[in-house]
Amino acid sequence: MLKSEVGRLRLVGILEGVSFLLLLGVAMPLKYLAGMPMAVRVVGMAHGVLFILYLCALADAALTKKWGLRRVGLLAAASLVPFGPLLADRGLREEAAAPTAR
Repeated sequence: MLKSEVGRLRLVGILEGVSFLLLLGVAMPLKYLAGMPMAVRVVGMAHGVLFILYLCALADAALTKKWGLRRVGLLAAASLVPFGPLLADRGLREEAAAPTAR
């Protein structure tokens, strides 16, 4: 998975998507319902780092694969909604599995 740009994008996208769900589904309720603001600090920081890594991996894959602005915009927008990167992974999985033509 880490051997190709698309594979790296998929991995970071999955991690970023899961961290977003943890932030919204676990850390935020812990902060507001249980009075544990540290949960948001820890998970929020991890999510922020993964979000930036996702954008960097997206830029790397887009430049290497010469993706159009529409596709890059859709993949970037996917990272802003819950489950977005996980849903976007479907199309990326097929592309990563396809043999590269040289």
